[in-house]
Amino acid sequence: MGKNIPQIAIVTDEPGWHGEQLTIALDHHGLGSRYLSLTECQLTFDESDALIRMPGFEQQLPLGVFVRGIPGGTLEQVIFRLDVLHALVELGVVVYNNPRAIERTVDKAMTSFLLKQAGLPTPRTWVFESLEQAQEICRMEFARGHRLVIKPLFGSQGIGIHLINVDTGLIHDEKFTGLYYLQSFVERGGTDWFDIRVFVIDGKARAAMLRRGVSWITNRAQGARCEPLSLDANLAELAESAVRAINADYAGVDLIPDATGQLQIIEVNGVPAWWGLQGVTEFNIASSLVDHFVRRIGETHALTVQS
Repeated sequence: MGKNIPQIAIVTDEPGWHGEQLTIALDHHGLGSRYLSLTECQLTFDESDALIRMPGFEQQLPLGVFVRGIPGGTLEQVIFRLDVLHALVELGVVVYNNPRAIERTVDKAMTSFLLKQAGLPTPRTWVFESLEQAQEICRMEFARGHRLVIKPLFGSQGIGIHLINVDTGLIHDEKFTGLYYLQSFVERGGTDWFDIRVFVIDGKARAAMLRRGVSWITNRAQGARCEPLSLDANLAELAESAVRAINADYAGVDLIPDATGQLQIIEVNGVPAWWGLQGVTEFNIASSLVDHFVRRIGETHALTVQS
């Protein structure tokens, strides 16, 4: 099959720089690719043989699907889009990151559960629907002089996150959906706002950076500046352990050192961007991702042939 014929689907609604980098890396492997949105896909259970319909892959499903983004929507729409990814896996298509890992990382409660279950350092967290329970946690924590962070269960780029204390009390905005995800604020003993992002591919920490913010929210989308950071053994091991706990093909792991210097794992991102990190590291991240992705495809098809 010629590389001009799409064999790989890049799932994204905004290809941009990331899509271009993936296309170049796939081309180096002799693989053609096509961008598509999960909103364009269909599940069909009729007399036809096509269980899944994907634009550009009408004759044959892709060898692999690289997920760069899942668009937001209603709960039913999001579940359907994940159903498409799960169905592709059931039909032998390699989906990267695997949909189970994407589900686990999109859901902050499940991420926190898996990190805690693995015995990894992560801030104390409470998740429930009760306003009374939320108020009681706030009362106890504020009495101890602690601050809390309230976050939407599903969210990214620092949107909908609030730092609360005895003066603010609980804060609800338009993102509030009736579920409380409360987390201890990691006190760093100063006003130098930064966190650490570690990029893990195929179980190995490959690169890291500091994200230095203008406020306590240190997402690059919120104006943080990216700086290079050397990976030491402890940082690499923590990030790799977090990704093992989630069982992801690759991920961006966010960590913050507390006032004692102990690193706390804040988040594991299963669909991480890498534009900022690429600017402060030497190796080609898209090429490394695609190398692993292509190996996964080869392994899967070898098993299929053997069986």
